[in-house]
Amino acid sequence: GRYAAVSIGISFGGGQTHPQNLHNNCTNTQVLDILLNCILFTCLATFSSLVFATWAPNLFHYYAMYLCDLLLHDISLVMNWTSCIFAAVMLNFGPQTCTFHHTDSANLPFGWCTITALGRFDPQFSGHLVLWDLKPVLDFPPRSTILIPLAILRHSNTTISRSERHYSFMQYTMGGLF
Repeated sequence: GRYAAVSIGISFGGGQTHPQNLHNNCTNTQVLDILLNCILFTCLATFSSLVFATWAPNLFHYYAMYLCDLLLHDISLVMNWTSCIFAAVMLNFGPQTCTFHHTDSANLPFGWCTITALGRFDPQFSGHLVLWDLKPVLDFPPRSTILIPLAILRHSNTTISRSERHYSFMQYTMGGLF
């Protein structure tokens, strides 16, 4: 869709020759620094990691093992939060975030990613999460978080009305980091 989106964290893909921190322009870096230090996003990141550890402990430990090795090998790499297992974050700033159906094929194929819906919209009529391969269209209200394998499941979300606002907070780890 047509909306502003910015990523921050550790990445390896898209032509990079080695794992590195994602770079942004000065304005985006300032905004991202403020947001990453906001208690709301710290809590969302921690919550998502705790849910991941609870529902997929073996996969969580797989992530932890590889990320620990990576961080010990290259001290220039910086995680967004010490309490978060995901290497990177994408913030979709909307104000009417609506994605076309797609996969995030550069992520770990069997790995999990998180999507958190933010904003003000009526989830009974708009902003639904569509999982094309599984067929469901899910009510996905603001402040909801889901963990799914975005690398292999085609997904999108539905439009919202002009008066509504929809943003998203996504956490992921690129497959090349493993």
